[in-house]
Amino acid sequence: MENKGFWQSGHKPSLFSAFLYFDVSFMIWVLMGPLVIVIMNDYPMDAAQKANLVALPILGGSVLRLVLGFLTDYIGPKRTGQIGMIITMVPLIWAWQFVNSLTELYYVGLLLGMAGASFAAALPLASRWYPPQYQGLAMGIAGAGNSGTVLTTLFANRIAQHFGSWEIVFAFALIPIAIVFIVFSIFAKDSPNQPAPKKLGDYAAILKYRDTWLFCILYSVTFGGFVGMSNYLTIFFNTQYGLSAVKAADFTTICVIAGSFFRPVGGWLADKIGGIRMLMLLYAGAGIMLASVSSIPPLSVVTVLLFIGMMCLGAGNGSVFQLVPQRFQNEIGIVTGIVGAAGGLGGYFLPKILGNLYQSTGSYTPGFLILSGIALGCMVLMFIVQGQWKKTFVGHGGKALEQPSAAS
Repeated sequence: MENKGFWQSGHKPSLFSAFLYFDVSFMIWVLMGPLVIVIMNDYPMDAAQKANLVALPILGGSVLRLVLGFLTDYIGPKRTGQIGMIITMVPLIWAWQFVNSLTELYYVGLLLGMAGASFAAALPLASRWYPPQYQGLAMGIAGAGNSGTVLTTLFANRIAQHFGSWEIVFAFALIPIAIVFIVFSIFAKDSPNQPAPKKLGDYAAILKYRDTWLFCILYSVTFGGFVGMSNYLTIFFNTQYGLSAVKAADFTTICVIAGSFFRPVGGWLADKIGGIRMLMLLYAGAGIMLASVSSIPPLSVVTVLLFIGMMCLGAGNGSVFQLVPQRFQNEIGIVTGIVGAAGGLGGYFLPKILGNLYQSTGSYTPGFLILSGIALGCMVLMFIVQGQWKKTFVGHGGKALEQPSAAS
């Protein structure tokens, strides 16, 4: 039977709604990254404290994704997304009106994790509408909502500078999330293929599969690398090259654009050449770029290297989630939550690695070398497991991973 084209096979309003929800949530999730340079004028911080402030939203997102992953399977991704957006407004109002100490900012950062948890609802909303041969592209388009990071790095510090207040940035963030909440409520629709709610024991059973843990490792490097870098690079450019808050965020924007917009490219290419091949190439590319950055070359060179490295990480996000639905079709909500949580943990540790090692050594070289080794280690891991994956994933309802997933 002839397959329908991509746009005819799913539900475009839901795909668009998932993208918008993910986009505005990502914009809010990474607010602390560029703003920390401005915030430290009111609350002085050392390198480790700055790393903590930008890492805590990622940690919060990691934990809360498990919750939203469960809710997505139980009450559906649409209602889960609506709940997530309402709760996300709480830390925005808190930071705008009520923060009086660095400790309170830490709490705000943790609560901003609810925005990062949007991953566990937005991607299943899109994924469940599309057949296996289009999973990479569908998940890539919805996941391209991480481009919201670009909006934050481009405008957050400019708004703070223009109004003379970093708090007002959180007030401005309330506007797009309120608009997206309305659009999402009107146009998003749960797929009729929504699986029946399962017991908590069924979700716990997923952790018994080795593949679950392998996906967690892989995604903690691709997504964790992207979101961790997105949050920390403004600090890196400010500390290492002495750039102002706005200029440091602008250079971060250049790098973030690569990671954001290459996510759907990674999913599409994974559909064409296979997720395993794609991931091996991307981990190798990211590892080489990060090793090159560790030499701390001139600003223009390091920006190019980070641009290419972020491109590899962003494309890797789409590639990982081209594979996940092929292995866990019926449990995609909770698996998305678990794997996404692992990605968040990776993003939490990346700023800690760079910030704490800089605090103790006075150099970013050790941190970037460690990150490079981790990326190259994932490439080796993929090489080791690829043979078994190519043989066994077919039996779990997916397609042969050594072949393009659109093959008949």
